[in-house]
Amino acid sequence: MIGRVRAAAGDTRRALPFLLRGLASSAVALVLLIRVLLVAVFTMIGVGWLAIPSTVRSVRRWAAGERRRVAGYTGRPVPPPYDPPAEPDALGAHGAPGGPAVPARELLAEPATRRDLGWLAFHGLTGLVVGLLALLLPLSVVNAAVVPVYWWAVPSDEPVQSPYPVTSWLGALGMLPLGLGWLVLTLLLVPLMARWQAGAARGLLRPTRDARLSERVTELTATRAAALEAHGAELRRIERDLHDGTQNRLVGVIMHLGIAERALRRDPQSALPLLLKAQNQAADALGELRDVVRSIYPPVLAERGLDGALAALAARCPVPCTLRAGGLRRLPAALEAAAYFVVAEALTNTAKHSGAEQVEVTVTLRPPPEPGDEEAVVIEVRDDGHGGADESGGSGLAGIRRRVAAFDGSTEVTSPAGGPTVVRAVIPCAS
Repeated sequence: MIGRVRAAAGDTRRALPFLLRGLASSAVALVLLIRVLLVAVFTMIGVGWLAIPSTVRSVRRWAAGERRRVAGYTGRPVPPPYDPPAEPDALGAHGAPGGPAVPARELLAEPATRRDLGWLAFHGLTGLVVGLLALLLPLSVVNAAVVPVYWWAVPSDEPVQSPYPVTSWLGALGMLPLGLGWLVLTLLLVPLMARWQAGAARGLLRPTRDARLSERVTELTATRAAALEAHGAELRRIERDLHDGTQNRLVGVIMHLGIAERALRRDPQSALPLLLKAQNQAADALGELRDVVRSIYPPVLAERGLDGALAALAARCPVPCTLRAGGLRRLPAALEAAAYFVVAEALTNTAKHSGAEQVEVTVTLRPPPEPGDEEAVVIEVRDDGHGGADESGGSGLAGIRRRVAAFDGSTEVTSPAGGPTVVRAVIPCAS
């Protein structure tokens, strides 16, 4: 029982600021709603078209704030639903100015604009009621609790004004059960109203199901193209390594063996150095062939698993490296290889370009954030170097991004001037 009360109190503490911020945003929504109605009226008489883009920008700025408010309460981001031409090229980030103008008809025809306007009207009308109720409920609890103290402090011939006039100690103490009732209502209604408001906002402010499916198709098309490109580049690299390295070594072996064969007929003693050279070149060719095999799938992954392979990488890193990757279970071979090469490339970049004195590698298995989602391997490589990493400068970051994209994953690189540089890759396990 006590645990449930504590949980309800915690929910209320989180929900109350959310609803009070919603009270303020609903007041802004009413002002914007009046502006939208005025623009609509002037547009019908032919003079309001020029005001439509700026009005839509204002609504989208407000809607972006609502998405952040809902995401802060629920812990789940609300993605913006705008079509690519309108965001950010035409309206900046979720409606901020900073690009070429989009025709008013195109803005009005976009479903996301209509959904923003729907939430504007809905929240403007309901947010005030919900916010005021969320404000009055705890104030009623406080009022009921302080009435007995106030009755004790004021002269006895002056009644205390509350939901009913308090003229005696019995009436003053009778406020305590009333305050308890207000408290129960607060603990029940405030979280309920917050969940209702957050759910309604998420339903209107996020992309529709059709839009999400369309975006997903676009992402998968780009991912497939990236995977094919990465696969082709990998095949070309293997062919180049075999042609320029192993093949040349084997040609040298054949040549020395041929010369040794002719020498054996004339002077067997002179053939011995040639045979030794052929043996050395064959050993070099075998070593290069093993390097090519390791670049395709490192044997250490099969022998020691991902955490053991990463430990070997960290031990070989020229920069002092701290690894946090314990407890990883065995994953599909392709996924383990991708994670291994992402860390290997990131550590190579750190050693070559960052000037860092310390690098930290964290690899974790993230559980599904929502029902129906999938697990993911999260890789984070952080160094204390000078920062300023440039993906176009041959640093290998573009290769990391392509490798992760082939698994329908995502890569984030943060590298401000002066550091630190953080490379974060998320690779879905079911990809």
